[in-house]
Amino acid sequence: MSDTPVAEMTFEQAMAELEQVVGRLERGDVALDESITLYERGAALKKRCETKLKEAEEKVAAITLDDNGEPTGLKPVEGL
Repeated sequence: MSDTPVAEMTFEQAMAELEQVVGRLERGDVALDESITLYERGAALKKRCETKLKEAEEKVAAITLDDNGEPTGLKPVEGL
């Protein structure tokens, strides 16, 4: 696991670590206490990924297109 705080991770970093956590939990070769710690970290990573995806979705939704489908700018989106 990374020492990087989850809140500072990019989507790609969080997703990569989440995949590692899931892999370790699926193997089932970790002690109960470590499983709980991994589960907690995984939950935080999942939340980070969801947050970053929502931010990206809002940015994409804010792109306005002209009649030809060409980007013309951004619609104001609250919080961005």
